[in-house]
Amino acid sequence: MAASIELSLNNLPSDPLLLILSFLDFRDLISSSFVSRRLNELSSHNPLWKGLLLINNKRVRTWKELFKEFYADLGRYIDHYGTLKRAWDDLKRYLEQRCPRMIASLKEGAKEEELDGIEAQIGCKLPNDYRCSYRIHNGQKLVVPGLMGSMALSNHYRSEDLLDIETAAGGFQQRKGMRQCLPLTFCFHTGLSQYMALEGTEGRSRCEIFYHCPDQMAQDPSAIDMFITGSSFTEWFTSYVHNVVTGEYPIIRDQIFRYIHDKQCVATTGDITVSVSTSFLPELSSVHPPHFFFTYRIRIEMAKNALPENACQLDSRYWKITNANGNVEEVRGPGVVGR
Repeated sequence: MAASIELSLNNLPSDPLLLILSFLDFRDLISSSFVSRRLNELSSHNPLWKGLLLINNKRVRTWKELFKEFYADLGRYIDHYGTLKRAWDDLKRYLEQRCPRMIASLKEGAKEEELDGIEAQIGCKLPNDYRCSYRIHNGQKLVVPGLMGSMALSNHYRSEDLLDIETAAGGFQQRKGMRQCLPLTFCFHTGLSQYMALEGTEGRSRCEIFYHCPDQMAQDPSAIDMFITGSSFTEWFTSYVHNVVTGEYPIIRDQIFRYIHDKQCVATTGDITVSVSTSFLPELSSVHPPHFFFTYRIRIEMAKNALPENACQLDSRYWKITNANGNVEEVRGPGVVGR
């Protein structure tokens, strides 16, 4: 009969235990250090703490020591920091190759006491994810083009800057229809801003982000409709960054254009491919009365392997446009002459 072996943590090799500990977040890792002397020793293993930090270590101190320092400074943002830091790093890495002057407009992160001072000034608490992002970068300098996207028509131009916290606080709204709303962006040309609701009031949810739109049919001139662009700062910012770094939003002449490309809006005939992207312009739209303005970007290109004799020139154009309500509009006109 085989002798029974008593199984305990002290008898288990370190490698599998370290592997298990590597799946824990910092809270569980700290809790495990109080279970036994063996787990206390293992939980101090330096590589376990490396993955919990998104910073460079000159190896002057251990990763655990750096984590303690980081937590003392940014611990209140631990649930948001990793997501927002990665988004900022991805955005900067992408733009450094394509429009570096936009990166140069970013400001250094705000200090904790500066954010506390802004809360005291406006009399509202800032969402933790908003504060976390502004600890990384305090918006940007007021320049054109803006970080948060552009749009250009023949007689209309929009480019939105990401406001720093001091400028945003200066535009904090207390008027009827826009109470407790903080601007996130601003366009010099249109005066347009995206706002974040700091309180759930006047039909808005807390942290909701939107373009405001006066209700032109209401008897009360302060009545506001909304074009909602995000349910929280994190969702709003990370979805925008995703569209930029995946190429969904094209960069044209050092500007980010907020066109949405539907893969179904592509047609190929022979060697010619036509694709359509759209962008909604809230500053030219309204809910009441219903008027929704879209701009289109049409791209026509020849296949790279097309034969020279198949080259063609656009002489005329015909568009059959069907909207979501099934209404059909036909557009005819001359094509683009020349290149």
